[in-house]
Amino acid sequence: MAHLLLIDDDAVHVPEQVRQTFPAPEYRVVVADNGGAGVEHVRRASPDVVLLDLHLPDRPGLEVYRSIRAIDARIPVIFITTAKTADSAIEAVKRGAFDYLPKPLDLEQLRRVVAEALEVARMRVPVRIAEAPAHPDTDGAMLGASTKMLEIYKAIGRVAAQDVTVLVTGESGTGKELVARAIYQHSARSNAPFLALNCAAIPENLLESELFGHERGAFTGAERRRIGKFEQCNGGTVLLDEIGDMPLTLQAKILRLLQDQTFERLGGNETIRTDVRLIASTHRDLRVRAAEDKFRPDLYYRLGVFTIHLPPLRERVDDLPLLVHHYLRKFSAELGREVREIAPDALARLRAYSWPGNIRELQSVLRQALLRASGGVLLSAFLPELSGVFGQTRGAAVVEQSFDLERFIRQRLSPTTNDLAAETHREVDRLLMTLALEYTNGNHRDASRMLGISRQTMRMRLRALGLHVAHSVEPDDEDTP
Repeated sequence: MAHLLLIDDDAVHVPEQVRQTFPAPEYRVVVADNGGAGVEHVRRASPDVVLLDLHLPDRPGLEVYRSIRAIDARIPVIFITTAKTADSAIEAVKRGAFDYLPKPLDLEQLRRVVAEALEVARMRVPVRIAEAPAHPDTDGAMLGASTKMLEIYKAIGRVAAQDVTVLVTGESGTGKELVARAIYQHSARSNAPFLALNCAAIPENLLESELFGHERGAFTGAERRRIGKFEQCNGGTVLLDEIGDMPLTLQAKILRLLQDQTFERLGGNETIRTDVRLIASTHRDLRVRAAEDKFRPDLYYRLGVFTIHLPPLRERVDDLPLLVHHYLRKFSAELGREVREIAPDALARLRAYSWPGNIRELQSVLRQALLRASGGVLLSAFLPELSGVFGQTRGAAVVEQSFDLERFIRQRLSPTTNDLAAETHREVDRLLMTLALEYTNGNHRDASRMLGISRQTMRMRLRALGLHVAHSVEPDDEDTP
């Protein structure tokens, strides 16, 4: 009999879900409604798996977790919570939690994760704990409760305490710098400097000096010695943003820095030793750049020790309402507006859009809308025209102009990826649906017949993919295969 302990102050709903998912006599489910009772039960009768709510009435869930680990570090602990910010998930995984599940619980996911935890419990594998002090909340743009974002939080938690190089990839505007800052804030170097440098924004002849510094007389205009970012940030963390655009001549020096933490200033002979953690980010596919001789393969392999890929906004549209309401409150305060809510049709327009500019474009659209707004509700009429280079809202569907399947797969090949087959099928479905509807001018009957599926199945897949269909040109009669 597997012994499960649920520590949650929900007196009815969550305990009933857990008991139904793990029925007797195969499972024994014990419920504690506060942290103190849960810790006392662990002390009396060690459970096989603990399900722990992060928000308890008597003490924080992370404090309860520390107490459980002090009693028996071999017990897998799965956090469950309604929290939508990044910090709780990052801290939980960083401290050694087995997994992190959002409320409302997905019972199939719960069943799978608990089964994996029970297997670990049977093998009695000790769980290593990386203790660190709590940190203040990260920027609001790290909000999100979608499955994809929870995986990002878990990845940050796994790598933050490990002093290794991290590569953050993703389209422009997805928040790569926020991920880098979150890694820094949850690392052992959080009390040391954090410096970010955009490799694409600085001319090649100045970038080397910015990074490594220069001696007096190193070039025309170098009237005094300059200390570069890697020397300034000794003991801290350096983010090289858009490293895919770094000149090849500098990449060799970055590689040496990663290998032995030494470099020379521009125009100097003295070897400078430093101690920095490097985080790199890029919207480019470095594997493709390397194949084109525009990026050193050896540097790519050193950077890619641990890769975090940020999903574009169109792949996590479930987070859109949360993000919209957050930015409405934030920008309303900045712009002196009183807007706190958004009309349903306005939110529907935002959900229908493909967001080629991602979070950054969403912020711009909401700022523009607030400048036009009057009253306490953001209406559809206040939104600017939504269109972009890579996608736009059309009568039938949101159409994406191109999709490189091989590139999509290669970008997601990393040790942290665990759902690549499903992601790839979703992207292929997205392309099929949009192109079929575009070809048939929005005619569901013709498009579904062409694809060999029913119109009901087509509508279900469109909803699942977050594709908005404004209208169908044929009457809504019975579906036919």
